[in-house]
Amino acid sequence: MTDDELAQFDKSINEFWSKFKGTVSDTSSQMVGLRETYKDSIKACAEKLSVKLKEEERMVEMFLEYQNQICKQNNLIQEKKENLLRLVAEVKDKKQELDVLTANIQDLKEEYARKKETISAANKANEERLKRLQKSADLYKDRLGLEIRKIYGDKLQFIFTNIDPKHPENPFMFSLHLNEAKEYEVSDSSPHLECLAQFQENVRKTNNFSAFLANVRKAFMAMVYN
Repeated sequence: MTDDELAQFDKSINEFWSKFKGTVSDTSSQMVGLRETYKDSIKACAEKLSVKLKEEERMVEMFLEYQNQICKQNNLIQEKKENLLRLVAEVKDKKQELDVLTANIQDLKEEYARKKETISAANKANEERLKRLQKSADLYKDRLGLEIRKIYGDKLQFIFTNIDPKHPENPFMFSLHLNEAKEYEVSDSSPHLECLAQFQENVRKTNNFSAFLANVRKAFMAMVYN
């Protein structure tokens, strides 16, 4: 190879090397640029991911708070439901008590009406019996010197006169009333008659009041003559 050819070859080699170095330099610059771009992209992506994660955490917190509120509301609703059921049960119990009380009141009213009717009938019977006694009293006053007075405690006082021939005005008396059994009850004889209890038993059995008065008068007269 001649000197000219060698010179031309060196020149070609140098040109190739210069071009190669330029190409490598451009490639390095591009790689550095790409690396910086990649770093910026990674950083931006990391920031977006961080924001997204924070939003997700907030959403999770909001969900958990909402779930907690729902749980509290359910507990409150359950408590109100239990209170309502208890109130309903109490109202039912009160209604049953009211029904029982109403039935008891009705029974008492009916019993009172029956007793009132019984008392009314007894009072009417007593009034009729007193009327008969008063009628008999008028008759006995004229014929036997007997006076009948109404005294305390719905008692009747029977006063005989014309018993003692020496003192015809002297009174001989006893008291009479109807007891709870609607029977004759004799008491307070003056002067005292031992046989008065027997007379009482007889008039209760026979209901012959005229005979009773006649026997009492005879007993007083026997006391005077004896």
